[in-house]
Amino acid sequence: MPKLTVENVGTFDVPAGKRLVKALVEEAGTDQLHACGGVSRCTTCRVEFVEGEPEQITAAEKETLRVREVTEPGVRLSCQINCDHDMTVRVISRLEGSGRKDQGGAVADEIQPAPEWTTK
Repeated sequence: MPKLTVENVGTFDVPAGKRLVKALVEEAGTDQLHACGGVSRCTTCRVEFVEGEPEQITAAEKETLRVREVTEPGVRLSCQINCDHDMTVRVISRLEGSGRKDQGGAVADEIQPAPEWTTK
């Protein structure tokens, strides 16, 4: 079972293959945003990797980061990442202080859209 460490929150066991956005909410209990429902459209689910950033990226995430001009090193979309190894992240896109009424719509168990894996 991979370990997810969330800076200033704790370390949690996460079922292998679980989407990071879901693990941040369900296992870690954070108020991570996911306004588009986890389909790589809005960038509200951004996290910053401290350790364990995945080598691969979905084509959808790569394009969304490019279009939204998200270029900071280690910043990724939690909706497009599976927990398949130990990782440490910093939550940078939270409900608190966002002005939004909720974290976002329901997130599917599988990455949406269907992932086409590539390299960063």
